[in-house]
Amino acid sequence: MDSHIDNILNDLRKDDFQAYMLTQFTNVEYISGYRPTSFAFCIIKENPVIYASKMDMELASNDSSVEVKEYESFDVMIKELKSEGIKNMAIEPALPFSTYVKFRDDFKIDSRTYIDKQRMIKTSDEIEKIAKATEIAQKSFIQLDILNNEGSEKEVAFDLVRLMIENGADKESFDTIVTSGANSSLPHAIPQAKSLDQPILIDWGAVFEGYCSDNTRTMVYTERQQEIWDIVAEAHDKAIKAAKPGIKCCEVDKVARDIISDYGYGDKFIHSTGHSLGLDIHETPGFSTRDETVIEKGMVITVEPGIYLEGEFGVRLEDTVEINRKGNVIGDLPLNIC
Repeated sequence: MDSHIDNILNDLRKDDFQAYMLTQFTNVEYISGYRPTSFAFCIIKENPVIYASKMDMELASNDSSVEVKEYESFDVMIKELKSEGIKNMAIEPALPFSTYVKFRDDFKIDSRTYIDKQRMIKTSDEIEKIAKATEIAQKSFIQLDILNNEGSEKEVAFDLVRLMIENGADKESFDTIVTSGANSSLPHAIPQAKSLDQPILIDWGAVFEGYCSDNTRTMVYTERQQEIWDIVAEAHDKAIKAAKPGIKCCEVDKVARDIISDYGYGDKFIHSTGHSLGLDIHETPGFSTRDETVIEKGMVITVEPGIYLEGEFGVRLEDTVEINRKGNVIGDLPLNIC
């Protein structure tokens, strides 16, 4: 991860900062290989250091590629940083306010997204882990045999998580969504203790060696449901085809949104077309109306258009796309499960 640190140090010099503080667990892990279990302060400077809690010292010492010191107190940490001549510091935007107030009287502070910029572009190793997480999740979905499954929504969700872990996942990458019938019109529906209705929408993912996957499939049964499914599938396929280096993320969103709008359901597509993923399930950039980030090779972004008919049903179809010369779908699970 030294190249990431070097890149951030270059950004710091350009903006005349002397250090950059990270506390978000996945950011610390991204920089060092060590994932905190309680708290940690990663200070990127000419000689980077992580202040780890006493209970994490053994783990951090084993896993971290960055020097680790045991955290004693804010006063000690601040004194050490000031002794190095550090007077100003950039912080990650997600830094808790309660932490910020501990430092603001001793350093000139501003927030910067240097770490987000680094995490946008995945290495080949990162992409391999996302692909493995996807493979595990999709294999588990097939084993679930959803079309012949007689369990409740809650039981199906539990079984899918169990299968992913049995197949090599660290855990699920977010709370698995299994919903059916009218509740499928809720994009983040919570599985209920009721039998599966029609249609069935499942949104699930696995974590492999820290990296997430994300897929959604909707199984439809009636002509009306199939009509909506076909529109969403068209938006899904054409958005993936549009995703390639050099165009803006918002342009991919527009492709999917325009298709759904042309069929008269624009107001029923109530979220963005996709989000990046990696160590976190939601990263930047994303395929949204406001994201003008130019797509680059190495980005990994989901494509997940949906139509939600309140009180009736919803359809969402999602795959994860690796950007190379074009957008390549990760995994091989068919859209149409029948």
